[in-house]
Amino acid sequence: MFYDHAKIYVKAGDGGPGCVSFHTEKFVTNGGPDGGDGGKGGDVVFVASSRLTTLQNFRFKHKFVAADGAKGMNRKMYGRGGEDLVIGVPVGTIIKDANSGKLLADLTEDKERVVIAKGGKGGAGNMHYANAVRQAPRFARAGIPGEEKELQIELKLIADVGLVGYPNAGKSTLLSVMTAAKPKIADYPFTTIEPVLGVVQNYDISYVIADIPGIIENAHQGAGMGHDFLRHIERTRLLVHVVDVSATDGRDPIDDFNSINDELIQFNEELGKRPQVVVANKCDAASQEEIDLFVEEVKAQGYEDVYVISAASRIGLKELTDKITELVTKLPPVVLHDKIEEDEKIYKFEKEDQFKIEIDEENVFEITGTWAKVVMESTNFSDPDSLSYFQRSMINAGVIDALKEAGIQEGDTVRIGDLEFDYVE
Repeated sequence: MFYDHAKIYVKAGDGGPGCVSFHTEKFVTNGGPDGGDGGKGGDVVFVASSRLTTLQNFRFKHKFVAADGAKGMNRKMYGRGGEDLVIGVPVGTIIKDANSGKLLADLTEDKERVVIAKGGKGGAGNMHYANAVRQAPRFARAGIPGEEKELQIELKLIADVGLVGYPNAGKSTLLSVMTAAKPKIADYPFTTIEPVLGVVQNYDISYVIADIPGIIENAHQGAGMGHDFLRHIERTRLLVHVVDVSATDGRDPIDDFNSINDELIQFNEELGKRPQVVVANKCDAASQEEIDLFVEEVKAQGYEDVYVISAASRIGLKELTDKITELVTKLPPVVLHDKIEEDEKIYKFEKEDQFKIEIDEENVFEITGTWAKVVMESTNFSDPDSLSYFQRSMINAGVIDALKEAGIQEGDTVRIGDLEFDYVE
C-alpha cells in the first residue's frame, strides 16, 4: 500500500526547571545562591530523505515527543539540553498545521531540515534572583513547555512529467517502454493502484516520469481514489495526456480527453495552465478516420503537441520521447507554494496563549494555560520572596486586569492548579 498522507501529533521537549541551591564550602560562609539554569527542551525536526518513498512510517505511530531538558544543578551548572527528535520523510513532503491548515514546511530537496516544534527554554536558577535586598532567594523558574502541534503530512511526488488519463488508456505500458519501470499491466481498469516512477534516459538528458493512476469523473470531489492521486500531479512540469483513441471499450476519446482536463482544473486551476502533450494511444487498433477526428478536435482546442502512437507496438515512441525531452529541458520547476513565513519565537506568547480564565458553576475564577503552569512550578509559597514574585507576575502578565474584565469581586475565589485563594483589591 502506498501511504501518501498522515495525521500525527508532535511535541517538543519542555525546558528543564532551574535549581535552588546555595554554595557550601569549607571556610566559606554565606556562599550565596548557585543554582544553575535548566536545559532547553529538544526540538522536533523533520528531515527530507531521498531513500524514503512513502509515509509508511506513520501508518501505526502517530505520536512523537522530544526529550525534556534536564534540571539545573548546583555550582551554577546548567542542565543538559533535551535531544532533538529527528523524523525522516520523503522528498516532496508537505507539512501543515492540522487545525489551521497553515503551511509549515515544503521539503523539496534531499537532506533539507526544518524545525516544526521548538523546545521550551530552560528555567533560570536561583543565582539569577539574588540582589542587595534579597540575598538568599529560595525559588527558581520552571522551564517553558515545548510547542505541541497536530500535523497533516502529505507526500506529493516530485516528477518532471506526469502521465494522466482514464484507466486502461495505456499509461502503464507507455511508462514501461520509456523507462526501466515495471508497473503491473493488464487489460482491466484500475490495474495501477499507486503512482509509479521511472527515469527516462534520452541522449545525455534524464528526467523522472510518473504514472498517475487512472482519474475518473468527479475525481476532484474524491470519487474513485480522487485526491489520493490528483495531488501527485501538482509538482510536475509537464503533463502527458494519454487517450485510448481506439475506443475499443466503447468510450468516446474526445469525451475522455475533455473530462480529464475538467477534473484537473476543478482540482487546481493551475493544472489547466500546465504545458500538456496529448498522446493518441493504441493507434494500431483504430481507424485512420477515428485518429484524424481526434487529432483535429484536440488541435482545435489549442493543443499543438499531439502524437499518435502505440505504446504496446512501440509505434511513434521516438518522436514522442524527443518532444518530451525538449520541453522538460526548457520548462522551469514548478513553484508549488509561496515563501513560508517564519513563526515568532516560541517564548513570545500572545495573551490567549499565556492564560485563560473560566468561571465555573460555583463562581470560581479558574486560570489555566502556559503562564499558569510555569508560574505555579516556579513559586515556593512558603517563602515570602517567592510569594512576592508570584504576586508581581500576576500583575505583569495582565492576569489581575483580566480578572477584573471577567467581573471578579473582592472575596471571590481564584484557582490556579491546586492553589485556591480569595481575591483582594
